[in-house]
Amino acid sequence: MLGIRGTWCLAWALGVQILVAATGASTVQAQTAAAEKLPAEAFYRDDDVQLAVLSPSGQRVALIMGQRGVRNRLLVADPRTPGAITQAAFFTDLDVEDVHWVNEERLVFTVRDRERRGVDGAEGLASVPPGLFSVRPDGSQLRTLIRLHGGAGSATGSRLAREQGLHWNHLLLHTGSGEGDEVVVGELVGESGGELRAVVPKRLDVVNGRETPVPFGPRGMTRSWLFDQRGEPRLAQSFAEGRSRLHWRAPGKDDWEEIAEFDYLHAPFIPHSIDSQGQLYVTAPEGAVGIQVLTQFDFKSRGPQAKPLVRADGFDFQGRLISEVQGGRALGVRVVTDAESTVWFDERLQALQAEVDKRFPGRVNRLSCQRCDGDAMVLLIYSYADRDPGRYFMVDVAAKRWIALGAVRRDIDPQRMALMNFDRIKARDGRDLPVWTTLPAGSAAAPRPAVLLVHGGPWVRGATWSWRPTAQFLASRGYVVIEPEFRGSNGYGAAHHRAGWREWGRAMQDDLADAVDWAVKKGLVDGKRVCIAGASYGGYATLMGLARHPELYRCGAAWVAVTEPRLMFESSWRNDLTAEARRFSLPEMVGDLERDPPAWWAVISPLAQAARIKAPVLLAFGDQDRRVPLVHGTKMRDALRAAGNVPEFVIYEDEGHGWDKLKTKVDFANRLEHFLAKHLK
Repeated sequence: MLGIRGTWCLAWALGVQILVAATGASTVQAQTAAAEKLPAEAFYRDDDVQLAVLSPSGQRVALIMGQRGVRNRLLVADPRTPGAITQAAFFTDLDVEDVHWVNEERLVFTVRDRERRGVDGAEGLASVPPGLFSVRPDGSQLRTLIRLHGGAGSATGSRLAREQGLHWNHLLLHTGSGEGDEVVVGELVGESGGELRAVVPKRLDVVNGRETPVPFGPRGMTRSWLFDQRGEPRLAQSFAEGRSRLHWRAPGKDDWEEIAEFDYLHAPFIPHSIDSQGQLYVTAPEGAVGIQVLTQFDFKSRGPQAKPLVRADGFDFQGRLISEVQGGRALGVRVVTDAESTVWFDERLQALQAEVDKRFPGRVNRLSCQRCDGDAMVLLIYSYADRDPGRYFMVDVAAKRWIALGAVRRDIDPQRMALMNFDRIKARDGRDLPVWTTLPAGSAAAPRPAVLLVHGGPWVRGATWSWRPTAQFLASRGYVVIEPEFRGSNGYGAAHHRAGWREWGRAMQDDLADAVDWAVKKGLVDGKRVCIAGASYGGYATLMGLARHPELYRCGAAWVAVTEPRLMFESSWRNDLTAEARRFSLPEMVGDLERDPPAWWAVISPLAQAARIKAPVLLAFGDQDRRVPLVHGTKMRDALRAAGNVPEFVIYEDEGHGWDKLKTKVDFANRLEHFLAKHLK
């Protein structure tokens, strides 16, 4: 069995930083004296250890490291040998974002200029792909594979990333089997108006940059691909005119065949993954509430098999099959319910999981492995909790040797962080309503002031059990944080998701009010001291909450907020929503400009309801936002002023739909803290 023979502090070869070694769930003891509040920067800065990835042999680990005031860098270490660490990649004007091992001697990694991410946009694309590099573990033979979009920056990194390699309209699709020098990238092909039409795959040699065509298969609007372990395309999915088509290329075959066509808003199943045997896995709704389960695709019936492989009661299947390489043999499945858990098909790995869980109880312990079948198995463990951003360990199983790679955030004391709870309550119409609450550390039983924090999307899942910066920041200032998974949210069944369609400002808003009422009745919250806050759709719901339920909220903070839903239908370079979304998705999920009368729209428009908003308002927008253009903010500001309620209003330069720069995050957090204290305390 596993045993700790000793730990080792991993130090940067450059002598810049020492990472914390740990042998237990927490290395920091609670302070006996009253501690000062952590500054906002402690919650919003980059992680110290952002990612750790084992090499194919398990001998080395690639680490993306953050450091205050310096761009994120890529290090490669042999943790068994103290001091055996190299800086594989670092730029003075670019940040390393993600990393993959192509083989034991070659890595690929993505980069962005995070100081300009908000302005580094492109016509018709909601998210511009990052640049891609390859490099040897020792930092030699650095090569640009996909150059960055835009012309900002003058240092070597920017010039190299923008003047060499494939055109910026490519993205990494598949990293291969751990052998060979090729990856699969996709070229983004646009319409004449600039919108994305298709993703065309091609092989790319990471050593010499040579391109090789991939059997392209079905022509047309193919935007999504699944590949097997060797990087062979097996599934192609297209989206056009409100319909989705799936084409399949069986192992050993050259021809593609159409296996399904359906309305993508009412999909009978969703492609999920492919294993080493060429089996297609899909998720499909089950039962009256339409909970998504994982199952195999039946090529004879052209639909999902009736018997699910994985079912999580009350939660849609969200997770992945675990394998050593993409598309490889399935070793287990990772599932997210309220928190993440893992079920291993391999008995040895299941026993190791049980042992790690026993050592670190009450935490999520994510195991991955290399050399998984043999005596030389190496584990990488990422262990985290709601109060702890987590820490990484590497384990030599045969030697029973644990090596601490470091804490994700060194300056976060778990003892001072807040607890996160999950409940299911009843909405006013009887619908199940999942609700998260984050309770300040050491809080007494007496009701406390609260922030109702509304997630964006809105058609996403809002939270999972983990350490989350904004909720923890607000809790550190003494607020109970309430986060409902209101109808329209994903993750809790198709019925819950679709119950939010065409309910902006209506039933979706009532769910938020019901969550507040529940928290007040439970004794968690002082009902006279509640503010509502959120970004994007959450900002929209904030403003609508102040208009529809003024008795509940003392104030509201809305950033990058939709203030007039009809503006989402406008076609301009400032609006990155596609024509496909405006024609087929928004009319069914939000409202129909042609069929719904102006009065219907006025009821769900914060802009039209501005005169009803009497509570104090904080508004913040990015001047380069292309998802919710700045006009949403200026119109709302002017309407509130005209109604006699002058809001606090801030525009952040060179920021898009959300804050990327640390200085922006800290400035807004401090503004929010001051605003809440002024009106709740």
